[in-house]
Amino acid sequence: MSEQFQAQQLALAVEQGPFAALNNAGRDAFQQAQIPNRKTEAWKYTSLRHLTEGGYGATASSHSAAGLDDIATIPALGSQRLVFVNGQLSKELSSNEALNNVTLFSQANSEQQALIADKLDTIMAGQNRHLFNELNNAQLSDGVLLHIGKNEQPQQAVQISWLTTRQDNNFTVNARLLVVIEQGANATLVEHYGSADSEQNSFTNAVSEIALGANARLQHYRLNMAQQDALHIGATHVDLARDAQYHSFHLGLGSKLTRNDVVVNHNAGGSHVEMSGVYVPQNKQLVDFHTCIEHKVAHCTSNEVFRGIMNDSAKAVFNGRIHIHPDAQKTLAQMSNKNLLLTNSAEVNTKPELEIYADDVQCAHGATVAQLEEKALFYMQSRGISKNEAEVMLSFGFINELLEALPDEAIANYLRPVLAHRFGRDQSLARHIA
Repeated sequence: MSEQFQAQQLALAVEQGPFAALNNAGRDAFQQAQIPNRKTEAWKYTSLRHLTEGGYGATASSHSAAGLDDIATIPALGSQRLVFVNGQLSKELSSNEALNNVTLFSQANSEQQALIADKLDTIMAGQNRHLFNELNNAQLSDGVLLHIGKNEQPQQAVQISWLTTRQDNNFTVNARLLVVIEQGANATLVEHYGSADSEQNSFTNAVSEIALGANARLQHYRLNMAQQDALHIGATHVDLARDAQYHSFHLGLGSKLTRNDVVVNHNAGGSHVEMSGVYVPQNKQLVDFHTCIEHKVAHCTSNEVFRGIMNDSAKAVFNGRIHIHPDAQKTLAQMSNKNLLLTNSAEVNTKPELEIYADDVQCAHGATVAQLEEKALFYMQSRGISKNEAEVMLSFGFINELLEALPDEAIANYLRPVLAHRFGRDQSLARHIA
């Protein structure tokens, strides 16, 4: 079955085009790679059965934007919005500002082409790269370039939405994003993966590469919000120059397969990472977050906080790694992962890692797995709150701290009712938090 999956995906590889060298290298690497299984350490808790047995060896046959406007809209955000439906740009759903300021690789001018050639596929490197990154290279025919020039500070956020709709046959979407933030610039990016409400039959393989120049700052939101049958494997690779700041928030609602890898490289002193995330799978969904922060040089800091709530028979995986290289003296790095299991059949596998090769550092990491506290439930019930409503309120309170900390209130207000609905499927139970 693995060989059949590889053959189907390679049939979608690009044979000739502007990225021929990258396509060929990706094809060769993917063809030689072994599909991960339970014996593969980085994938041991994440089954790829739905993907390898699903026959996702086609592209979408239609790209209708009908009925998707509300799904693509984040109220009150006021963003420049670029929307793709089943992998194809939808000018109908995109804003004029985004169409003018965000560039497709295929429409790049000579200066932008030089920038793409210089940066593309340079941030993904070493052991943090896996076979689906290579598959993305093999299938790359076009992508999105977001370039913020030196000292620029756009007032509006840039929202890039990748939406899917049901097709006659299972299909693959290859999504590629290259973000270059020049020295002293400051920007907000919302990377949104969604779908129509109907049962989906898509596999999205998404790779985002982000390069932050000296003293640049990026606020990055990555939101996985597709219908539960959509499959998603994503990777975010970030390079930080001197004094750069990368702030990010990651949301995983869950699906049959949702896997996200986040790798951040501290390449020069003074850079800082602030990373937080929430995952809330339910039913029989799976969410897998693998993060790695590479402290390669001295005087860099990072703070990472992820929280998960698993309901029904859902499963989550969190693997957070902080790698302190020998030259990374005076590093300050912290990581926290807290998990809440709402049922006895829910499951989480959490593995915080510290790998330290420098002796003058301050590092801390921790993980917890718990259920709702009986005393808190009893207290709320004694105040006239039903048990079911108390469970919803306590569950939401477990993650609301991270939502409250988001710098963009429009994003928090957009996500709050979405998350409330996950806990209170009877909306009367979530009336205090929606």
